[in-house]
Amino acid sequence: MANKKVDNMSFLDHLEDLRWHLIRATLGVLVAATLAFIFKRFIFDVIIFGPTHMSFPTYKSLCAASRLIGINDTTFCAEKFPFIIQNRNVAGQFSAHIWTSIYAGFVLGFPWVIYQLWSFVSPGLHPNERKNSRGFIFAASLLFFIGVLFGYYIVTPLSINFLANYTVSESISNEFDISSVIAIVRSSAIASGFVFELPILIYFLTKAGLVTPLILKKYRKFALVIVLILAAIITPPDIASQVIVAIPILILYQLSIYISAIVLKRQKRKEKTHV
Repeated sequence: MANKKVDNMSFLDHLEDLRWHLIRATLGVLVAATLAFIFKRFIFDVIIFGPTHMSFPTYKSLCAASRLIGINDTTFCAEKFPFIIQNRNVAGQFSAHIWTSIYAGFVLGFPWVIYQLWSFVSPGLHPNERKNSRGFIFAASLLFFIGVLFGYYIVTPLSINFLANYTVSESISNEFDISSVIAIVRSSAIASGFVFELPILIYFLTKAGLVTPLILKKYRKFALVIVLILAAIITPPDIASQVIVAIPILILYQLSIYISAIVLKRQKRKEKTHV
């Protein structure tokens, strides 16, 4: 049975409960954002602007791999990028500091946000459902952080390398605004973090009876097209980058099929025990 206290709550009581969970989640993000605001040198010089330097580990690895297969003339082995980062707005640096801190606070506080969401939803579940979903917070947080790291170390440097070296005329020099650079790092990392939540989404859709392994297998070809479109959106328009991003997403999709099958098998086993 679900929690009796939850059963007796009115719609307005649920809204009030949700409001307090959202407030606590927001306060947690603000605390993390404050820490990010304080350590601005590390956030900007090391994290945000890290992929704009050729000393970034991704470029070193790709350069070594290129030379290993006999390709020496590659942008991954350059000494520096052909651009400078500038600020053209009076409040540009301050605004960048504030908003970057907030986004960093969300990333750092993601487990706390998920915990608050789960604390709101879990009382309405049956004891067995809560028991079977005990690792939800850990799994969701782990997948999100893996996605963020993938976006930061793979998608971001590939995007910056491609766009920084792309030119339509030698008479044009690249002077990127600080907000543009931050947007690439932010969107690549956070978007990848949410994409990596696919197995979690499939898990709950399967429990709700909206998705089955057969449906996922049946529409695998359509999923492949969607994955390629998604990879094209979050990466620069070159085939190599899109393939690199598409591979882990396809692996996640296949993993989601296995997860859906496990959930369905458990549900059938549960139904047999109650017969």
